[in-house]
Amino acid sequence: MGLIDLDPQLFAGLAYAVFWLHVGVVLFNVFGLVAIPIGVWCEWDFVRIFWWRALHLLALAVVAIQAVFGRACFLTIWQSEFLRHAGQSVSNAPLVQRWVAQLIFWPLPLWFFVILYLAVWAYALALWWLVAPHRARSAH
Repeated sequence: MGLIDLDPQLFAGLAYAVFWLHVGVVLFNVFGLVAIPIGVWCEWDFVRIFWWRALHLLALAVVAIQAVFGRACFLTIWQSEFLRHAGQSVSNAPLVQRWVAQLIFWPLPLWFFVILYLAVWAYALALWWLVAPHRARSAH
């Protein structure tokens, strides 16, 4: 039994799951860009958690690197492949999913996204130094 032999409903479900994972990643990335500077001002401790900040910086770096190399996001590719195996297109997606997709996927040239994602990553990198994360303290 190969991958293509699986139930189209399974592929549709996988595409839906990947889409919402993608939405979560976008929200995580945007949240961090806003929460870190506001969190310093409001003295929120979580904005200095090392692993959270490192994950945020890494996620934004992956986005920027994909754009620099002219590659679509791997989550977008996975979703498209699952939809194709399900015999669907993005236009067959539920209404809420189409609305969210319109917010995430802009019909602009690649060079725009390269500049945007590099600028966003540079901003997050600047936040790393301006709002330095705290390394976990040892129990000693």
